[in-house]
Amino acid sequence: MHIGSTVAAPRPVWPVRTLPHLADSPLNPLGCRRAYIQPLRTTATATATVTTSTETHLANLERLLQKQSPSPPLFAPNPGNDPDPPNSTSGGGGPLSALNLPFLFPSSRRQPEEMSPRSLTGLHRLLSDSPRPSPRGPIASRWRHYHGAADWAGLLDPLDENLRRELVRYGDLVQATYHAFHSRPDAPADAPRSVDLPDRSYRVTRSLFATASVELPRWLDRFVAPWMTQRSSWIGYVAVCDSDREIHRMGRRDIVISLRGTATCLEWFENIRAGLVPVDDGKDNDEKNDNSTSRLPHAPKVECGFWSLYKTAGDRLPSLSAAVVEEVRRLVNQYKGEELSITVTGHSLGAALAVLVADELSASIPDAPPIAVFSFGGPRVGNRAFADRVEGRGVKVLRIVNAHDVVTRVPLGVAPPEAAERHLGGNWWPAKVLEGMDGYTDVGSELRVDSRASPYLRPDADPACCHDLEAYLHLVDGFMGTNCPFRSNAKRSLARLLSQQGGNVKKLYMSKARELQVGQLDPSAAGGGGGAFSTVSGCLASPSS
Repeated sequence: MHIGSTVAAPRPVWPVRTLPHLADSPLNPLGCRRAYIQPLRTTATATATVTTSTETHLANLERLLQKQSPSPPLFAPNPGNDPDPPNSTSGGGGPLSALNLPFLFPSSRRQPEEMSPRSLTGLHRLLSDSPRPSPRGPIASRWRHYHGAADWAGLLDPLDENLRRELVRYGDLVQATYHAFHSRPDAPADAPRSVDLPDRSYRVTRSLFATASVELPRWLDRFVAPWMTQRSSWIGYVAVCDSDREIHRMGRRDIVISLRGTATCLEWFENIRAGLVPVDDGKDNDEKNDNSTSRLPHAPKVECGFWSLYKTAGDRLPSLSAAVVEEVRRLVNQYKGEELSITVTGHSLGAALAVLVADELSASIPDAPPIAVFSFGGPRVGNRAFADRVEGRGVKVLRIVNAHDVVTRVPLGVAPPEAAERHLGGNWWPAKVLEGMDGYTDVGSELRVDSRASPYLRPDADPACCHDLEAYLHLVDGFMGTNCPFRSNAKRSLARLLSQQGGNVKKLYMSKARELQVGQLDPSAAGGGGGAFSTVSGCLASPSS
């Protein structure tokens, strides 16, 4: 009986492929393996040669790696804390760390920690004070949409690029009010100011003044500058677009009312008068009767201090309310028959007054053009009835709010006495703070930005920085959408941000700015202790915080 045996097929031997430039390298394990597979070719002399070649190659590689000194941290947008420089001398990593695999395999190499020439050029451009705004596209066909006709639906998150440019442009018009006021703070109270508008397509037609109804003790005059205690102060202006090219781009002639924030002691005192007071209907009659809506339990009410600054007339000046209505009426009649819009913009106190202005204009001007408010860091203005009235009159309000700005969350509100007696028998204040009955409420739509999303600001930026107008414009210029990174191609200059908030800018960027020698470091320009750059000659840093 023949017993067969099954013989396994011989395993094919595939040729070993090696790269030509690594075939004979001592660091190539395949090359070393091939040397051991061919023992007939291996002699004592060849072994010694290979050993010597390996030692020489490793020594050369080590010297090459030692020449690469530790680099400074990567200068790139980082919403977190400043990156710590890597510790190149620390141990760990095991035997493979000696091979420096990222050096041998570029695909796994870490990002370079030196700024590239292109990044340095971009930083130098951002630190220069020469404005390089994004090019404005034509919005004539959709200007009502950008002016809030549909409450900015679909434009805020993600933020439409055309709307971003319009917001920054209006914010710069507010910034001009700060510069105009603080360039001559001791000017006569009733003297018009020369306003250097950043947008040359607009022309200032009238100066605006606000008058406080409170008075400070005379002894305070010894501790503050006289302009800090004067009752009437220059607070903004009315301007109109006169450029045919810009009118064609926007699709209408725009009338702008721009208002600054708090600057004087009396304005600060008015700010803290947080009680709610009834407001009139905004029409051209001051007659009050028993049927007046202001006497109703849920009548429109606003903050007492804001209303005082808006309605109080000075010794030789009309009230802010009367001046605005008179000038806007004149302009509407002058350009009757044209496509018009009214835009009211302001920051902080100016943002609150802007809502009052828009509400009155909507009721005081027959067939009023579309009215919109762009509010930067504004506090709450009135109760729910007032907010409903503003929105019911067709006024569109867009509030730009920094998530860490406490000003946008005040006042908390005060309940009316009748509600207090009805619910708590007179002990009503704590309950109002905790629960709220007829307190303050927000009006309009909201665009929420976050100062911690900026790669340049410290995550622990102080409240003054979170409320600063230039910081707001910086955040709007870099905002793309919720949970989106800061816009990498933002073009707004950082010079003013460094000048006004140097102590709140990350040290990494401050040191890089010093290396680039952009501007002259002025330690007194910022209160944060980090120093600031003085880059705008002839203008004081606007204390918009």
